[in-house]
Amino acid sequence: MIFELSKINSIANVFIAEIRDENIQKDPMRFRFNMERIGEFFALEISRSLSYTRTETQTPLGIAQTVQLTEQPVLATITRAGIPLHKGMLNIFDRAESAFLAAFRKVHKSGSFEIALEYVSAPDLSDRIVIMADPMLATGMSMVLCCKELMRSYPIKELHIVSAIASSEGIRHVRANLPKAKLWMGAIDEEMTSKSYIVPGLGDAGDLAYGPKI
Repeated sequence: MIFELSKINSIANVFIAEIRDENIQKDPMRFRFNMERIGEFFALEISRSLSYTRTETQTPLGIAQTVQLTEQPVLATITRAGIPLHKGMLNIFDRAESAFLAAFRKVHKSGSFEIALEYVSAPDLSDRIVIMADPMLATGMSMVLCCKELMRSYPIKELHIVSAIASSEGIRHVRANLPKAKLWMGAIDEEMTSKSYIVPGLGDAGDLAYGPKI
């Protein structure tokens, strides 16, 4: 399944517009906060698909019939760009454990690149629901590499993938390599540049949030 947040009229679309806006992007704190809020919207939408258990809650005046998540998901992200989106989801799934992966484009002199994965920190993901977040899904190569690394190490029960902006090509690559994953996208753009940047996209999410890297 593919869920596209921009297809639904809500205030979330304003925040998606703002992370794209080159003038608003000049304020890194605003950019991070908008990405965080988008993460909160995604968490709410994903929460609708999870299982709940009926329970009773003692109030000062009696007992209320309530519900609790049957199980907490694990929130995973690709650093550094994914941190604000991850934080927003963690604001909602506030009892969730977290996993962190470091992946980057290793560019060759020819201009071509490969994805390198250098670091993984995760709890036991066996038979767990995992939500993997990265703000940009361009080629989809980083996402597939990171998810497959986790799946190689653990028998994950259910995989959700979250991105604020995705390309159609990236969607196709993820669906071809992770056919059982559920995709939650903010907006899907059709084009990419020769250097695999999404058009119109928003630029480099990590640089916009934390400053240019060497």
